[in-house]
Amino acid sequence: MAKTLYLMRHGETLFNALGKIQGWCDSPLTKTGIQQAKVAGEYLDKLPIDHAYSSTSERSCDTIEIALKNRMPYQRLKGLKEMNFGVYEGESEKLNPTILKDYETFFLPFGGESSKAVGKRMLETLTDIMDKPDHQNVLAVSHAGACVNFLEMLQDPTDVLKSGFSNCSIFKFTYDQRKFKLVDVIRF
Repeated sequence: MAKTLYLMRHGETLFNALGKIQGWCDSPLTKTGIQQAKVAGEYLDKLPIDHAYSSTSERSCDTIEIALKNRMPYQRLKGLKEMNFGVYEGESEKLNPTILKDYETFFLPFGGESSKAVGKRMLETLTDIMDKPDHQNVLAVSHAGACVNFLEMLQDPTDVLKSGFSNCSIFKFTYDQRKFKLVDVIRF
């Protein structure tokens, strides 16, 4: 029987609003981000979530706590963290590569991660989570880059990303026979 993974991006942060690169560095949720988490929580209230996980970043932990309204505990996992952008952390997003493919190795010389390393880390972490026998409907809160790099391990994300992946959007995957399949993107 197929299981379901809801992979959600955190709410808007101060750095998102200021157009700053935010990977392993962190900034707080804005009022908009808090509201986004509340709206996502209304959607999640209707789902039979049995386990919840979050990146160790404060912005993800705050998002999951607001969205779930403390209805269940969650576990923090470093494997769900955003891509490390090295010395570019906290700098203007205008410095980011303009072509998605360039993210693969652009940040490596500056102490960051490759997009493939992030995708592999996410795939391993989410597979470990979903392989647990009592995990049928799981929520995991992560980050835009980490979620997209995970999706890229499974399929070409180009068409999916044409409509964007804004804060608190959710990738809904089925998980069966150790394979993930994207079945929906929930945007608020």
